[in-house]
Amino acid sequence: MATVSLPPATAGTPAPAPGAQPLRRRRRRTPLQQLGRVAWWIGCIAISFATVMPFVWTLATSLKPPGEVLGSYLSIIPDRPTLENYVAVFTDTPFASYLGNSAYLAIAGTVTNLFFGALGGYSLAKLRFRGRTSVFAVFLGSMMVPGVITMVPTFLVLRHFPLAGGNDLFGDGGFGFINTFWAVILPGAAGPFAVFFMKQFFQSLPDELGEAARIDGAGEFRIFARVYLPLAKAGLAVLGVMTLQGGWNAFLWPLIVLNDERMLTVQVALSSFVNERTTDFGPLMAGTILTSVPMLVLFLVCQRWIIEGIAHIGSK
Repeated sequence: MATVSLPPATAGTPAPAPGAQPLRRRRRRTPLQQLGRVAWWIGCIAISFATVMPFVWTLATSLKPPGEVLGSYLSIIPDRPTLENYVAVFTDTPFASYLGNSAYLAIAGTVTNLFFGALGGYSLAKLRFRGRTSVFAVFLGSMMVPGVITMVPTFLVLRHFPLAGGNDLFGDGGFGFINTFWAVILPGAAGPFAVFFMKQFFQSLPDELGEAARIDGAGEFRIFARVYLPLAKAGLAVLGVMTLQGGWNAFLWPLIVLNDERMLTVQVALSSFVNERTTDFGPLMAGTILTSVPMLVLFLVCQRWIIEGIAHIGSK
């Protein structure tokens, strides 16, 4: 009987499976590539350090007693940690009310901006009407105008809005929407960036879905709400987080239109710790930490949807 002998080099090693790709050796990096990788890591660490250290210093300062805040302001670890600054924030000022005002304005502004921004983006992306290109060009042009320039006209429109805040039909006699939460919510109810962002997202969705719904007899708003809006969750999540962050951190506009101390937001309330001659650094840093924590938690919870939404838009 004839026998088959294997070559010494392959004896004892399993035969490769049919169609299997041969193993590739890992290419060794050149000294220049290794140097570039080291420089990249050094740059990442430096940027992370510069980004995180201000927050760490703020947190450390908020835990220091008043005598230690100025005496060892460069120290990261407090010698005698205390929570009295956090207690002072809530006892010296109605900080809980300010947090509630900011949360209400941020959530209300986000809901209105998402709804009207998505509605406007859908109209420009899926509906065919005369002047659509011109309307979209106006929205793009408005994004190029700094917000500081439009503050005075916006204030005058809200101040003389007819039949609001004691005004007559011609907008005189009262204060309009000034010193009300509507003065903060209405100007950003349908931001141009929201319309532009959602238009780009809706354009990536197939038109056949809407056409099939129209054949079945669905109205245009029902097509928007029942067909396209559920498919735009990733884009709405990204826009919602950005809008909520902007509304929460808004300072200048609420400072202008809200005069009642009971209606102040946390960003405006933080300025009360800064006087003409002295600054309460401890309570100021404690209030800053309390103001920053909600946004940090929001990003940690929603980071998956943010990444998916940006990746979806970038791939189209």
